[in-house]
Amino acid sequence: MPFKKLVFIIFLLSLELVNAQRKKTDTVYVYEKVIVYDTVYLEKALKIKTNDLHFKPRVFNEAAIRELSFFDFHIIDTTKGLLIPTRKFELGVEAGIGLKNSNWAKESSDNRQQTGFNAGIWISRNVFKRFSLMLSAHVYYWNSTFDLDANKEETWLDGYYFTEDHQPLLFQKFNDKHLEYAMQLKLFYEWKKFRPFIGFLANQNIYKMQFMVPENNVLNKLDDFKSQQINFGYSFGVQYRIMQKLLLSLEYQEYTMKNISLKNSSFNFDIFKTNNTFAERKINLGISYRISSW
Repeated sequence: MPFKKLVFIIFLLSLELVNAQRKKTDTVYVYEKVIVYDTVYLEKALKIKTNDLHFKPRVFNEAAIRELSFFDFHIIDTTKGLLIPTRKFELGVEAGIGLKNSNWAKESSDNRQQTGFNAGIWISRNVFKRFSLMLSAHVYYWNSTFDLDANKEETWLDGYYFTEDHQPLLFQKFNDKHLEYAMQLKLFYEWKKFRPFIGFLANQNIYKMQFMVPENNVLNKLDDFKSQQINFGYSFGVQYRIMQKLLLSLEYQEYTMKNISLKNSSFNFDIFKTNNTFAERKINLGISYRISSW
């Protein structure tokens, strides 16, 4: 009996030693790193490119276009050839040269074409897709094509004239050199790099005629008589975009000068008859620069 117990104990110890020698299986925990990205949905996608920046066309939706509005450039929809301005208002300056044809002095000069130059400022606003409105103000200086001087030679205006209260005036000088002030409203249509336009204008030509006028009942003072009326007309032309901020323009203008008169605040006198009408036509070549936009 003791022998059997001893064998049983030895068997248990052997079994325990075998179990102790077995390799235990390790537990491995696998962690997965999950990265969450935002989902972007594109609606009404437009294939666009920019005028100022050069890179491959990308696809943007309408919301993306609004986000890009702080950049200073235009967006072009290449599928429709449509220029989409990101700015509503633009401010710029313009300068140019021109030719004016007038029948004002048809009896005094064989050369009716006056040369001149101009400078101005403009503001423009996009109104609908390719259409924009521009309001401009210009000052023109026109050179003389003839010169009437009674002190140098006989002219067809020589002689004495009398005011309504019978004061004598003696003609001295007159030429068609003058300043012109003009305001214009134009409607533009954007087509690629070309911008054809039509416009309505109002202007004032400051012509001057010089007389010897009485002072203290003695005819010894020189004074000017000036034209002051406002004239109305129309214009049309085209602009070509050389660069994003630089444009070249060619413009034709025509207007009539009705009931033109030369006035002086001190004398009630008009050398011209009433119901007279003069026509003037101009061709201007100019260059325009956009200063800013917002």
